Amino acid sequence: MGLDRAASVDDLRLRAKRRIPRFAFDLVDGGAENERNMRRNSEAFEEVELTPRYMVDVSKIDTRSSVLGQTFDAPFGMAPIGMLNAFWPGADLMLAQLCKAQNIPYVASSAASTTLETLAEAADGNGWFQLYVSSDPDVTEGLLARAEAAGYGTLMVTADVPAAGKRDRDIRNQLAVPFRFTPEVIMQCAMNPRWALTSLKHGAPNVANYADLLQSATSYADVQKTLITPGFTWDDLKHLRARWKGQLLVKGVLHAKDADMCADLGCDGIVVSNHGGRQVAFGPPTVEALPAIAKAVAGRMAIILDSGIRRGADMLRAKALGADFAFTGRALAYGVGAGGEVGAQRAFDILHLELVRALGQLGAVSLDGVGPTYLSKFKDA
Repeated sequence: MGLDRAASVDDLRLRAKRRIPRFAFDLVDGGAENERNMRRNSEAFEEVELTPRYMVDVSKIDTRSSVLGQTFDAPFGMAPIGMLNAFWPGADLMLAQLCKAQNIPYVASSAASTTLETLAEAADGNGWFQLYVSSDPDVTEGLLARAEAAGYGTLMVTADVPAAGKRDRDIRNQLAVPFRFTPEVIMQCAMNPRWALTSLKHGAPNVANYADLLQSATSYADVQKTLITPGFTWDDLKHLRARWKGQLLVKGVLHAKDADMCADLGCDGIVVSNHGGRQVAFGPPTVEALPAIAKAVAGRMAIILDSGIRRGADMLRAKALGADFAFTGRALAYGVGAGGEVGAQRAFDILHLELVRALGQLGAVSLDGVGPTYLSKFKDA
């Protein structure tokens, strides 16, 4: 299937799967344990019904959306994904440049394969930085100082990784960083020559923001222990809020009381996220957690949703349930895997066209008009 025949994000995913070695594809495509939570993220969106209103002039549709003082041309951005250059070489930069060109936000991961400085330059004002709080305070402070110097105005601190998730696919693939070129891996690379040749050109991917740490560590397990901490608490978030002078978001909120505490601490927003189902298999889908959170903190802080978005209409479902904005990671990544820069553009175009058509079908000319009254089960409708 050519890119011009890809009708959906799922079509791009299948094309990417054919072009990428299994161990690299599973790194992004896989979820925690039996992947229940990852599946439910998307399934739960499909269960949210919206009731269209007709006889409305929808000849002009406006998809612009504002969040945290910035106005973007679409109500979604690129979520942070670590080690994405292993999925397709150069993916980080391709997506940062896409986000700048389309005027949507790009979130650079602490665990990106490209330095945060390079990604800030590529995103050129549209870049946000995602922070994993390290067990080593000096590592955290070093990243914060670099992010400030690079010009990031928005910090997204990830709270939902007190321990590394158990991903069965990665265990079966014997995934390691740096990659171990076992006979099976070599065979997979040989069966995907375009990925292999492109990877040779770009060099082996790694966690670029931790280059010094990798050089001094005896194993990647030691690095991983430093990258995240099981000891990150509300007191630490309070100190981080005082330390960071820009916009501060907390990513990984699934409980209304946690959202309320974030608001009380002066955070500018939260990201209702379960890490794309990559950390736990037993948690709620984000779209099911969203209404209670919106009821608790709407109007006090920005509410952003991520995890599970695969269709343009999913953004309208999230908006109707109380989200101000949305992020998707895998959907745009599948585009890169399916066809590099052209594939990334195709993924964006699919989502944006679906969004425009969904707004028209709903009888709404902009995102501002989408609210709970469009929900089929809205009590006061």
